[in-house]
This record gives sequence, structure tokens and C-alpha cells, in this order.
Amino acid sequence: MEDIIPVFVIAIIFGFVYAVIFLLVRKKERMALLEKGVDATQFINPVKDQSFMALKFGLLFIGLAIGIILGGLMKHLTVMGEEESYFSMIFLFGGIGLVVNHYMEKSERAEMEKNKLSR
Repeated sequence: MEDIIPVFVIAIIFGFVYAVIFLLVRKKERMALLEKGVDATQFINPVKDQSFMALKFGLLFIGLAIGIILGGLMKHLTVMGEEESYFSMIFLFGGIGLVVNHYMEKSERAEMEKNKLSR
């Protein structure tokens, strides 16, 4: 465990530096486009701005909770070990939650696009 800590520290530092550089470059690109006279509304996409993070995390956590419950049942009702039953069910139902989110988000975005085009 102590060998992994430096890897996590380096990864966090790298992620922070990457994010800061990405944001600075993005700002410079946008400022250059604005100086050339590009309309600022180009940067706003109403379909993309719609946030589905709450739905994504909600479905993920529901899937994880169902996985934990069913993992406990599998541990007591089958010959599977504790680790295998919990991890298999957590990953299975967490993944199912994310797939359900994908399809719900896809249909919602298509509906928003359809409404945007009909106006």
C-alpha cells in the first residue's frame, strides 16, 4: 500500500497541471476567435449544456446499492466467496446503471434536438 501512494500523488499533480493548462489554452483559443470577429453564441450549445450528471450518479449509486445487497445474498446462498460475490454484483449492477443512463440520456438529447429544430 505504501508503494502506491507516490503513484497517486504523481497522478493527482499531473491531472491538476493538465487541467490548468487545458483551461488556459481553451481560453486563449476562444479569445483569439473573438478577436477575429466570431460570434460568441458559437460557444454555447444548449443540448450539450444540459447536465445529466445527477442522473448518471443517481443510477450508478442505485446500481451499486443493488449490487451490494445481491452480493450479500449471493455470499450466503451460493458457494461463491465473499469478494467474488460482492465485486461481481457491484460491477454488474453499476455497469447496468450506467448503460441505462446512456440510453435515457440519448433519448432525452434526441428529444431536445427535435424540439430545438421544430422552433
